This record gives sequence, structure tokens and C-alpha cells, in this order.
Amino acid sequence: MRTALAIRHIAFEDLGTLAIALEQYGLAITYVDAGVHDLTQIDPLGPDVLISLGGPIGAYDEHDYRFLIDELRLIEKRLAADRPTLGICLGAQLIARVLGARVYPGPQLELGWAPLVLSAAGRHSPLSALAGDKTAVLHWHGDTFDLPHGAVHLAATSMYTNQAFTWGQRTLALQCHPEVTAQGLERWWIGHVETIRRHAGISLAQLRWDTQQYAPRLAQQAMSCWHAWLDDVLAPLTRDDGRRIGANAVAAPTV
Repeated sequence: MRTALAIRHIAFEDLGTLAIALEQYGLAITYVDAGVHDLTQIDPLGPDVLISLGGPIGAYDEHDYRFLIDELRLIEKRLAADRPTLGICLGAQLIARVLGARVYPGPQLELGWAPLVLSAAGRHSPLSALAGDKTAVLHWHGDTFDLPHGAVHLAATSMYTNQAFTWGQRTLALQCHPEVTAQGLERWWIGHVETIRRHAGISLAQLRWDTQQYAPRLAQQAMSCWHAWLDDVLAPLTRDDGRRIGANAVAAPTV
């Protein structure tokens, strides 16, 4: 059986809709919790897909969080072998750092729902499903990164130039959070309560209202994005009835 391994940095930031897409492709999902499990025990080339998820620490905080050294080495070996690798938020920053780019605190916290502005390359990538005229996406970060050498820029927002890039044939880095669902975000509101309270420009009531407006549409569009990316990075797969699994066979997730 094909496998997907997700490195989770905080319990409530999980795969969301991406889990549904991975399972539709017949991938068995395993979560590994950074800081709890020993990342050196992971075979870097073992999982068919590796996902590094988000979290509130910095990609440069290895002096306080030693597991980051092991995670960076793991990602480095994945990228060297051009194995399917996806980074979301912190995961994207770790990919950027492995590729030699600078990761650093940005000028302001980007928190809430906003559209992506796709580059020309982005409009011809799996992110075309996340174009600003189709959906808003959730943003939740204060750090940013420079575009790595050799990477292809895919998306920006009005606040941050670098929101997404590809590298090689099978690596995708997303600063934003296309994976979230309305139900799952209720755990974020609890876990990130201090961040929300300190952010003068937004309230929990506004976040909940925006989530109800945007999350259902994002869930549909994200599934198209995940399917398109998996089509690109995995050999063709078929359902039990012989039909090819792909972006044209998207099941709507429960949000």
C-alpha cells in the first residue's frame, strides 16, 4: 500500500481536506508528532508522499526545538531524491530554508481570509483552483521567506510576495492554509487564542463569520488543487471500478 507521512508540529493543525484527497488516492496516512516522535527513525525515501504541516514556531528556532535539525535533514534528503514533498506554512518555510533561502520575521502578522494572486506559472499549476476569483484562503503567519534559487514562484498576497512555490518536479511549498475546514478551525480558535487576542485588526467573531462564508468554497477548490498536485507527482492510480483518480473526479469534503 502506498503511504503518506505527515509531520505535525501542533496537534490541531492537521491535514484537513488533504487527508480526504490522500485517502482517495489509496494512500495510508500516518502522523508523526514533532518533539514527541524521533524523526531520525523515519526513512526519508520511504513514504510516497511527505507533508510537513504548520505550527507556531520559527523554521530558525532549532536552538529551542532541536527536532528541527532532524526535520531539515529529512526534507533535504527528500528534495535531493525529488520525492513528492509538500510543506504548509512552517513546512513551506522549512523547505525554503533547506533550499538555502532566508526565513525571517515579516513586517506584520497575516491572519485571516484573503485571496491569492497567482503568477503566470501559478495559473498553470495545481494552484489555479485557488485563484482569487474562485476562493479565499486562510493565512496565519508572521514569518516569511525569500524565494529559493531555482524555485518557481506561484502566488502572492497584498501583504506578502512569497506565498507559494514549486521546486524540482515534486515539491510544493504553501505559506497559506488551503487544507483547513470550518469544523477543524474551531480547534484553532482555542489553541491560538492569545494570537487572536493580541491581533488588533481582527476578532474571533470576525474570524468565525469569515470562515462560515469562505470555508465551504475553499474545501471544494482545495480538493481540486490536491488532486491536480497528486496527479502531477504520483504515477497514475485507478479506483476499484477502473476509473482514473484525478482532478476531474473530486469528492466534496465534509466541512
